[in-house]
Amino acid sequence: MADSIPKKYKACIYDEPGKVSTKVVELDMPEPGPGEVLINLTHSGVCHSDFGIMTNSWKALPHPTSAGQVGGHEGVGTVVSLGPGTENSTVKVGDRVGIKWIAAICGACPACLTGHDGVCFNQKVSGYYTPGTFQQYVVSAADYVTKIPEALGSAEAAPMLCAGVTVYSALRKSNAKSGEWVVLLGAGGGLGHLATQLASRGMGLRVIGIDAGSKKDLVMESGAEHFIDHTASKDVAGDVNALTGGLGAHAVLVLTAANGAYASGMTLLRFGGTLVCVGLPEGELKPIATAFPQVMVAKEQKIVGVAVGNRQEALETLDYAARGIIKTHFRTAKMDELTSVFGEMERGELKGRVVLELQ
Repeated sequence: MADSIPKKYKACIYDEPGKVSTKVVELDMPEPGPGEVLINLTHSGVCHSDFGIMTNSWKALPHPTSAGQVGGHEGVGTVVSLGPGTENSTVKVGDRVGIKWIAAICGACPACLTGHDGVCFNQKVSGYYTPGTFQQYVVSAADYVTKIPEALGSAEAAPMLCAGVTVYSALRKSNAKSGEWVVLLGAGGGLGHLATQLASRGMGLRVIGIDAGSKKDLVMESGAEHFIDHTASKDVAGDVNALTGGLGAHAVLVLTAANGAYASGMTLLRFGGTLVCVGLPEGELKPIATAFPQVMVAKEQKIVGVAVGNRQEALETLDYAARGIIKTHFRTAKMDELTSVFGEMERGELKGRVVLELQ
């Protein structure tokens, strides 16, 4: 297979970080180093996190994005070459694998040693100072790629590697149990429609989806029991209380990048409830407006943050998808359409997910 590897390949870069702009270029083929594999990518999901990195709108990031950065972190492809020291790896040439938000971890820091590899102190982030998945070939760590089940198509698998595993981890950390109420803010987005399916069909939770009215059909088709149009409702908290017997939800997941969603989140919780922070707002850092200590103490409420799931959660998410319990609502696009896709994302027009076809 190594004989068929070209010397050049196509990649989509952020040519003007800070703006919604990408450019397709040709790059030289890399060689996998020690502990690495070379992957011929066929598909990559497009995530809102990519938008934040491209536009430099996440103020908490330590450095601005460099011009020429290859973005993307939901890649699926086939291993075509092994680097030194991977001969006894579980990954072989010909395996179909996925690349996640975290492209590599150190395996030795306190986070890694306690199972929190998603927040490894020395992590390499795919698409941010590490070449991402908006390209036809990429080098990645052999011990951190995720094998794709045979029953799952590559285009279907790509969004599971970030959106899917993130919401799966978030639902688990919400501590909501089957039969309990969970509110999903941003239920019709790329994260939200997968969370709706996982919660209702995979975990037996009762889902209230909240989003703009145009997302109602997708949310209800994904398994929500109720839908609230936040643009039309005069009292979202009152609506949630009415649906939950006047008590509020056991858990609220914020799956959108809106500070306004966070501001409303705590008001939707019952006693002992948990607010799970997932979506990352752009712009200046703002606290959660309704997280009043007095109320949280009186109601014994909690707030938890979820970055991405760990390796085991990624495998479990892909298994849900392979068994048909969750399916990504997506459309495909070509590499040269990426700028227009990000434009739709910026305007809030996307329903579900977009997956790039890279070949």
